[in-house]
Amino acid sequence: MLDDYAKIIGERPVHVAELAGKIVGMLVLDETDEGFLLETVGVDPAVKGRGVGRLLIQFAESEARRKGHASLYLYTHEKMTENQALYARNGYVEYARRTDNGLARVFMRKALG
Repeated sequence: MLDDYAKIIGERPVHVAELAGKIVGMLVLDETDEGFLLETVGVDPAVKGRGVGRLLIQFAESEARRKGHASLYLYTHEKMTENQALYARNGYVEYARRTDNGLARVFMRKALG
């Protein structure tokens, strides 16, 4: 939430979800030394529960496969247990906990079939 999105948009692929001409979600992807990263996924609270986040994550998984990656990883803050549970229900497995940029993060990975 403290990221410089103008900089990110200039440096990395950013994808958006639209509904009736309005941006309702966004996704930032990156390739790192650790693999294919789902760096950020965000959905407008006004459309929560309508599957926008699920579609964005499915798109990220598809992009990872398209680029030849066998897995996709992400991270979330350790206090965001609801997110961790959501990712776990969708096949993501915790593989590390570490402090990154001063934040306590949980890293999760999903093998792509």
